[in-house]
Amino acid sequence: MTQHSMFKIETVAPRIRKVTFTNPPVNVVGADTVTQLIDVVDELSRDEQVQVVVFDSGTPGYFFNHADLGQVPDLLALTAADGTPTWVELVTRLTSAPFISIASIRGRTRGGGDEITLAFDLRYASREEAFFCQPEVAIGIVPGGGGSDRLARLLGRDRALEAILTSEDYDAERAEQYGWVTRAVPDAELDAFVDDVAARIASFDKASVLGAKAQINRSTLPPVADLRASWAEFAQSVNWPGFQARVPQLGKAIAELGLDEIERNLGRYAGLINQQA
Repeated sequence: MTQHSMFKIETVAPRIRKVTFTNPPVNVVGADTVTQLIDVVDELSRDEQVQVVVFDSGTPGYFFNHADLGQVPDLLALTAADGTPTWVELVTRLTSAPFISIASIRGRTRGGGDEITLAFDLRYASREEAFFCQPEVAIGIVPGGGGSDRLARLLGRDRALEAILTSEDYDAERAEQYGWVTRAVPDAELDAFVDDVAARIASFDKASVLGAKAQINRSTLPPVADLRASWAEFAQSVNWPGFQARVPQLGKAIAELGLDEIERNLGRYAGLINQQA
């Protein structure tokens, strides 16, 4: 078992690892999260035994949540040596990783956290406990981590527009109907279901598994140039007056109602702050 401050890697079986993300109280994603997760992906990619990696959460009520607004400048400053935004580097490494990544989703999965989740190969959601949202438009910015690029391919143009332009929370049943997740599973069955899928894929020949993944990636993934463009547009949008006006309103709502109330119902409150901005 390898321990990072936010990520714990466990060996479930010789070919299976589990990565648990814990960043209480609500599992926001910051620059430090991105840096650590890249290290995790690199570590697992170097291990030739690893064939399947299950990603879950150690924070009740939350999977990978939205970006930490206090760390947005740090996120924007993270770049690779060739100038590639580190966020783009992370999601492209995930989709091309030499293993199959499976998200076992309980809790809220929004914004930047949803964009990381969309980069996993398979997404299984608790029917009762999983919720999804891209809240950026409601707070005056645009998605930047691949949400628009991936949802358009998974949901189709009109449903992607609906999800992103309304900034509403989607439950697991609707997410499954739209294609946002691979499958919604009753919460009591989720762990066993994911374990079975992981074990089945891990039992197959690794070359054939990764060869099939490469074929499907070639047909379905957004070009890296598009991901770079979306990140640049997001970077511009954080300076828009609309975002600057709405962030204080969101902070006021958190102070009045409490962080947990806002986070558990962010789709609703992100709409309400527009009545005051």
